[in-house]
Amino acid sequence: MKNKLYIILIGLFCTLWSCNDYEDVPVEKHTLEYVFSTTDSLGVDAKRYLNNIYSVLRYGHNGIDGDYLDAASDDAVTSVNSENQIYQLQVGRYSPFVRLTDMGWANYYRGIRWSNTFINNIDVVPFMQTYNNHAGTKIPLNRALKAEARFFKALYYFELVKRYGGVPLVGDIPYELGEPMEFPRNTFDECIEYIVNELDNIKDSLRSVPIANVGADGHVVTSGAAMALKTRVLLYAASPLFNESPIEAGNPYVGYDKYDPARWKRAADAAENFIKDWGPGGNYGGYALMNDFRDVFLYYYGPSTNEVIFHVQVQDGQKKRDVEVNNGPIGFSSEAKGNGRTSPTQNLVDAFPMKDGKPISDMSSKYTYSEQSMYDNRDPRLDYTVLHNGSRWLSSVLATYIGGRNNPSGTTETTTKTSYYLRKFMGKYEDKEKYEETLRNWVLFRYAEILLNYAEAKNEYDLASSKTTADAKVIEYIREIRKRAGIDGDDGTYGIAGNTTCVAMRELIRNERRIEMAFEEQRFWDIRRWKTAEEIFNSPLRGLALVMRTGNIQIEHIDVLNAKFDPKRYLYPIPYSEVNKNSNMVQNPGW
Repeated sequence: MKNKLYIILIGLFCTLWSCNDYEDVPVEKHTLEYVFSTTDSLGVDAKRYLNNIYSVLRYGHNGIDGDYLDAASDDAVTSVNSENQIYQLQVGRYSPFVRLTDMGWANYYRGIRWSNTFINNIDVVPFMQTYNNHAGTKIPLNRALKAEARFFKALYYFELVKRYGGVPLVGDIPYELGEPMEFPRNTFDECIEYIVNELDNIKDSLRSVPIANVGADGHVVTSGAAMALKTRVLLYAASPLFNESPIEAGNPYVGYDKYDPARWKRAADAAENFIKDWGPGGNYGGYALMNDFRDVFLYYYGPSTNEVIFHVQVQDGQKKRDVEVNNGPIGFSSEAKGNGRTSPTQNLVDAFPMKDGKPISDMSSKYTYSEQSMYDNRDPRLDYTVLHNGSRWLSSVLATYIGGRNNPSGTTETTTKTSYYLRKFMGKYEDKEKYEETLRNWVLFRYAEILLNYAEAKNEYDLASSKTTADAKVIEYIREIRKRAGIDGDDGTYGIAGNTTCVAMRELIRNERRIEMAFEEQRFWDIRRWKTAEEIFNSPLRGLALVMRTGNIQIEHIDVLNAKFDPKRYLYPIPYSEVNKNSNMVQNPGW
């Protein structure tokens, strides 16, 4: 082991996990020998170093300059009037020179470098502990920890690939900052295969649920998390942006050279295997849908919280009110004060079906949709996701009409631009007087996504195979999600007929994914991998202007943002600094 100062350790900080950092130890003491000590049988400093690798994960709640990433999709706009980062991301004001938080190039390569350092050095630490893997086999702790670092290496490569296409795979050497490196970009295909192989190779070395010491290790990577990531990676790889119509034909860095429907089957198989192995009654675990949709984002530990597969812990592991304070409606005071940061769009609201699961435009619904009572008899997830005029909140009824308590005229506060506020992720404050401090982790993978991943991949493969009627298992899984949501199931269909066509099922699955996973950093990427962003942003994002006249609300539909989408934006530009210093680095098309 090289006896040198490991400069990267200057950045060691456990911002996302409740652990002690290196503040009491002089930086010059932070050698590799110090961190990976041959005499530390508990591996205290090595574990801290691993926590640093975890810390590269971005905490998604208001994580982009104070906004949710999906406020740069068609589901919301930022309520802030300045041209902040999420606005720039939404309208395309970025370039190889102008970098935004979500672009992540340096951050993810930093995580990869730290992972390599950990992988290369952890074996010298004389751990005495063992853990059970998913098959019940005892594994040495250092093997499990090394597998965790390899998981993050795979995850960070995927985060780069979905943003940029093929990127340089730097191997297992922990190159230092400033070292001259001229790695060429690997092809998109090579990157996907590398990530999938890594995940397959580590699944037997990772810990399994239930975690024995939940208090200390409840956030750790498990074999289920690795296989959940695999389903997402293969779903993206099979999608139109990379598989069917890359942004530049014949460019191996931005997608495959030709369409292959077998990629959809591979993605479906990965999700199906997850369901068989880790789903309810599975071979290795029991992930399942929680009974209450809201509880997924409020409770993370214990036998009844088995939908969450992997989450990012809140800063310092402390209970806070940040989500409510940042996004709650304005018009309240003191401990109930909100800053109204996120304005959901009418586009999103209209995506929620009626309570019988049928679209609001479907005249066969047993419920009648009326603009004057547009929130009545809707999918319960609408009220769990969005606060609207008339919503009950903090023991009061919200007034988001112009001049109302929660949307006052002439205010200097950040107020809604659409008449809507974000509700999702918040506690059950309908009948409380103030916000309470709550543990609010960021859910990265959950079981509902696995069901949606399978449904999409299987249906797309069936479409490519010229099948006309949607697969029964696909319909079953979407019905399960809708049943949990509270959709009427009197006739057992939950709004999905047994003879639904594959073509109709495609749109149904995409919409179900939108409303089930709203604000979970799915929609922003989904409309890119489906290559639908151009069409979506061809029309303005919409909201409501509600005007109170003689005791009645008058509704006016308004445009809140016109954000045309340039096709080059399907992938981010590689930083100019990387292209400038590396003659082998090829910039993405159009940039």
